[in-house]
Amino acid sequence: MAGRRRGGLWHPVRGWLGRTYLRLAGWRIEGEVPGEPKYVAIAAPHTSYWDFPYMIAFGFATGQYISFLMKDSLFVGPLGILLRGLGGVSVDRSRPGGLVESVVHEFEQREELIVVFAPEGTRSRREYWKSGFYHVARGAGVPVALGFLDYGRKVVGYGPLFWPSGDGDQELLASFYADKRGRYPDQETPVRLRDLSE
Repeated sequence: MAGRRRGGLWHPVRGWLGRTYLRLAGWRIEGEVPGEPKYVAIAAPHTSYWDFPYMIAFGFATGQYISFLMKDSLFVGPLGILLRGLGGVSVDRSRPGGLVESVVHEFEQREELIVVFAPEGTRSRREYWKSGFYHVARGAGVPVALGFLDYGRKVVGYGPLFWPSGDGDQELLASFYADKRGRYPDQETPVRLRDLSE
């Protein structure tokens, strides 16, 4: 998994590429990049393939070196090389049990790390968000950055950090994302985690 920030010439080049891409697409950045060296970031709502390039451009533009999880079937040939270069980590969806423990371990081993989760898990509407991001944050003792892609205003960015506690977290998440719209609003998954709803 990738670290948080790196220096060298590639850093300003990435920044320029990210800012230019977002500007040409008519998007703007809102909020502040967290100062914490390690955190879990949410990418929501997630209803379109277009979410991915906007997320990558946002990372470039703000100097973040993020890691993101994707199904292993995508990591083949040139596409696999590209995804790994962008921070992609392949995940075997047929063996989900150890994913949380594996990512928690990565956080424990590193001084700087950002891992992005799309808790809807798919671009289609589901009943619940996937709760992996929440359990990783609690297990690793790191905060969650409320990242968003709001197609209604064409804004990408971060809201506040929060430290999962199990007390009021469901309400906090639902309130923050209530006015954020995906590219296809009818495909948005309601902001609720099964673990916190039962």
